[in-house]
Amino acid sequence: MAKQYWHIILFLGLICSLTHVSAQAILADKKSPGDFDLAGAIIYTDANDAGLVKRAVKMLQQDIELVTGVHSSIKTEMEISKTMVIIGSADKSSIIQRLVREKKLNISSIQNKWEAYQVQHIKNPFKGIDNALVITGSDRRGTAFGIFELSRQMGVSPWYWWADVPVVKKTALYAKANLLIIDSPKVKYRGIFINDEAPALRSWSREKFGGFNHLFYAKVFELMLRLKSNYLWPAMWGNAFYDDDSLNIKTAEEYGIVIGTSHHEPLMRAHDEWKRYGKGKWKYDSNEVKLKEFWRGGIQRANNEKIVSIGMRGDGDEPMSRETATALLERIVKDQRQIITEVTGKPAAETPQLWALYKEVQAYYDKGMRVPDDVTLLLCDDNWGNIRKLPQLNDKPRKGGYGIYYHFDYVGDPRNYKWLNTNPIPRVWEQMHLAWEYKARQVWIVNVGDIKPMEFPISFFLDYAWNPDKIDIDDLQRYTEKWCAAQFGNKYAKEIADIISTYTKYNGRRKPELLDANTYSLDNYEEAGTVTKDYNDLLTRAEKINNELAPEYRDAFFQLVLHPVKACANLQEMYTTVAKNYEAESFKFEDANILAKKVKELYDKDSLISLEYNKLNNGKWNHIMDQTHIGYTYWQQPPFNKMPEVRYIKPGEVSAYIIVTDTTRKTLNKFIRDNNRGNIFYEFMEYVSIEADHFTKAINANGIKWKVLPGLGKTGSAVTTFPVTASDQQPSPGAPHLQYDIYTTSKGVFNLNAFFSPTLNFQNTVTGLQYAISIDDEKPQAISINKEDGDAKTWGNWVANNIIIKTTQHKILKPGRHTVKYWVISPAVVLQKLVLDFGGVKQSYLGPPETKLN
Repeated sequence: MAKQYWHIILFLGLICSLTHVSAQAILADKKSPGDFDLAGAIIYTDANDAGLVKRAVKMLQQDIELVTGVHSSIKTEMEISKTMVIIGSADKSSIIQRLVREKKLNISSIQNKWEAYQVQHIKNPFKGIDNALVITGSDRRGTAFGIFELSRQMGVSPWYWWADVPVVKKTALYAKANLLIIDSPKVKYRGIFINDEAPALRSWSREKFGGFNHLFYAKVFELMLRLKSNYLWPAMWGNAFYDDDSLNIKTAEEYGIVIGTSHHEPLMRAHDEWKRYGKGKWKYDSNEVKLKEFWRGGIQRANNEKIVSIGMRGDGDEPMSRETATALLERIVKDQRQIITEVTGKPAAETPQLWALYKEVQAYYDKGMRVPDDVTLLLCDDNWGNIRKLPQLNDKPRKGGYGIYYHFDYVGDPRNYKWLNTNPIPRVWEQMHLAWEYKARQVWIVNVGDIKPMEFPISFFLDYAWNPDKIDIDDLQRYTEKWCAAQFGNKYAKEIADIISTYTKYNGRRKPELLDANTYSLDNYEEAGTVTKDYNDLLTRAEKINNELAPEYRDAFFQLVLHPVKACANLQEMYTTVAKNYEAESFKFEDANILAKKVKELYDKDSLISLEYNKLNNGKWNHIMDQTHIGYTYWQQPPFNKMPEVRYIKPGEVSAYIIVTDTTRKTLNKFIRDNNRGNIFYEFMEYVSIEADHFTKAINANGIKWKVLPGLGKTGSAVTTFPVTASDQQPSPGAPHLQYDIYTTSKGVFNLNAFFSPTLNFQNTVTGLQYAISIDDEKPQAISINKEDGDAKTWGNWVANNIIIKTTQHKILKPGRHTVKYWVISPAVVLQKLVLDFGGVKQSYLGPPETKLN
């Protein structure tokens, strides 16, 4: 009977597991009938399995000991034991193959899949063994990912070393009975790019490891595996992965990491190697022979799992010359592929390759340049988190597919941002969701700068790449809470998650390197004071939790939460104090000198906060906070932080104080007070301000649904339509739109300012992405948010301010109740705010506060 129905039971278990993969647990805190303890269990793996599997098994042994204090033995010969953990890859493990032959293990759902794994409880797998937890991978990385999923559920954070996250001690590890988990990645290559690494990571790695050598990369590769990542662009400024340490590539192979080179480093050669060994100019039309020789050496040396970058940019990540022709670039690619064929002895199509459409290279593609179908087209963002191009929905599928190169860190116009995490994950989700839905799924790689302090967005990016279908926009706060629970335990997870979400929202408004005394208005809407207070209130919350946390969590909490809040709160207060100093000096108030002194104190405090980080854990992270961030005068970093200039007054210049009071609110008309249901907005001081998610009514139609993007906004949440692949809509009665009911005391002509996330024209249409707007029953005005995205100055303002503001003009004939109607035309337009200006709107960075009737 058992044998007869075995396959049916397994099938039902498989369906259940696939439905609940994201929530299914391997381990239980308390023992239930049939559960068994893994602490001290023998770990069995085949002696002939892949080296990566053996390494991962050794790490699992260490993890179990970290958690339980019990040293589990590793065996390569089967022994009698009540409990075992059996680990093996489907293609190499004889014990896994035996279990399959004896019909005790069905691995049909993972066989021949990329990096798939299965975790299953098998009762009495062999004589003398009561219970076995069997971890099977379709290949070496799949097996390792299954192992590290167990480690993660045991309580070993992927960041246990990189962020000093403590391992929670447990007396037992109860594996759940009748368990079956099957999982595999949706994006094939999921990677990080270590970049812009001077001065912080470079100085740190030299002090701790002697440079970017195999000892350093072993730590990086372990982190990647624990995060289920498989692809790396190594550190490259002044460094050469293959040339600096011959053990680098051997270590990558041992850890199963796929190596690539950045978008401007063809055929596995680091750019710095051209400085070391290149002869002549980096110009193909005049130095073809030497360049071919250089590239051939790169392929000859790279006898490892890799993705080969092809194409060519200018020397040192510069644009190619204006004279560069598409025909020349196509010839370069053809010649590079010939080198690959000759060196590998196989058709070029059998070696994974990518062509990065970065900056001006995309223009070559748009003008008709093409590469063979097996080459992955790596599409790119604008270095500021806004994807520049995605495939057309009706494009013929490519054998090599499409990928995305994204940024959490950048050196370049309009300014470097390298210091701290400024990446709210709602924005990352929104852009990478576009990539997923538009079928850019082969490679996702993100520039992470120094790795630290990008721990949280790195985790999110790689988790989302593993399975984008698993994390919806409504799941992001829950995801953040779970991540915080994994680092700090459950007690404060919700509060810490809110702090992380809030500080990244604040930092995302404008990069710290772009801040100055004029960013937020000192006078209008009390903006600077409010922003400063918000940061300081957040700091108070973070410090309270820090004081209540168990001491072993405090190093990790400082790195992941407290430091960025503390540093940015101090920075914002410094700039607000500079603004107050300028104002006081202009009126000749004696406070000017007191404020100047306070600026100096806050500037000094900034360096002390950095020093506190660098001294953590007996100096383990020394230099990680060496990045300059105060004193920028143009895009490139200053060599050292420089205090903002302050102004002083002489004793004889002191003026009498002038007390300025805010204008008293206008009295609202009685009809406003009579209607307090729903979201109603009123005119105050000649403007109406509306947060986009506070619509009075949402009209869904034609398969289009409105959805709130929680937290994705400089001041509130945002709204957009789904699916993001929908065709363009036309405003008409019954078409999808949002309604905002307002009351005005003004009439006549006014401006309506619509605030949008700086999404780019990723389909390269003539009109760009469009929306329409109307008041009451007037004809909707169709407006493009981004058809000017090719203009460098306009684009620079968009990304520096992290907003696109479009203005339309309207007219109402009388005061009273009116309805603003916001219509969808293009998908992927993200609305954050609406401001109606009857002449009262004043200059500010965030726009006037919302005038919502409560």
